[in-house]
Amino acid sequence: MQQSAVPELAHAQTRPIHWVATATAVAGVVALSSVVQPGSATAAQTHTETHRRTAPAAAAPPGTTGVDFPLQCGPTKAVVARKATGDLDGDGRPETVAVVHCDATMGTPPDGVYVLTRSADSGAPRIVATLVDPKDRVTVTGFSLRAGTVAATLLGYSSDAVPNCCPDLKTPTAWHWNGTAFLRTPPAGTHSV
Repeated sequence: MQQSAVPELAHAQTRPIHWVATATAVAGVVALSSVVQPGSATAAQTHTETHRRTAPAAAAPPGTTGVDFPLQCGPTKAVVARKATGDLDGDGRPETVAVVHCDATMGTPPDGVYVLTRSADSGAPRIVATLVDPKDRVTVTGFSLRAGTVAATLLGYSSDAVPNCCPDLKTPTAWHWNGTAFLRTPPAGTHSV
């Protein structure tokens, strides 16, 4: 084994002066970095104005109050039995789908199903589509709105001889907006027998 020409290296043992020198060097680097700052980044900036982008406020769905539903109720009034809201046409604004019938004291009045949106000019709710006409003499059950699809079960009558209290036909149905109109189809997973 070969011996070193210098018996002990001067830095092999730390002394207080070494700690003072290290602390002074670190303090100098920190002080210098706070004085010397890089210039502003300008590669992607074309002007100095700051623009804030805010998310648009969520639009409120149209209500059913004050809407003149196309029902012939005579001396009684139209009643909204059920309603659901959602964006049916993908424009980012919600629509309301309402199941409406005349307020009858006896029997089962037929339902109408209407799609409402807000008018662009006044913001008032207005009917834009009729999915079920009360003239079809059906009652709506199992009503829902999911993922842009309106689904319902329509209870109807096989003939005029069937009393209004006792519908004898049950038809699962769904409506989906295709870009120009609502298409009526059986919901997925339903089979006729």
